[in-house]
Amino acid sequence: MARQSILKKEPQRKTRAAEEKLQKVSESATADATAPHQRFERLIHERSRLGIISALAVNESLTFNDLKRLVKTTDGNLSVHARKLEDAGYILCTKSFEGRTPKTEYKLTKTGRHALEQYLNHMEALIQTMRNRH
Repeated sequence: MARQSILKKEPQRKTRAAEEKLQKVSESATADATAPHQRFERLIHERSRLGIISALAVNESLTFNDLKRLVKTTDGNLSVHARKLEDAGYILCTKSFEGRTPKTEYKLTKTGRHALEQYLNHMEALIQTMRNRH
């Protein structure tokens, strides 16, 4: 009988320790998720947004159609992702008319260039860490 009560308490201890560890990891992840550099990485990491920001990093400016062709995406997809980058302050969107034809042009902002540099530094560090493990 005493042995059974000891066996019953042991899994509870392990469970409690696992729950405490999970809580600490969760709190750490929550703190990291609110850090600005984490938000930037997630925003830029998505394939279409990384394509947009990369294309703008090597061009002074691009029209909507040029960007759509370079990123190989649809009008709707480009609009949604460009808007997210614009809302974050990473790109600047200017709309004008050439005659009667609307023209949308995008430029990378200083904030966007800095965010891309941080993202690339993070990826380089990750690659270096993985290569050094072997």
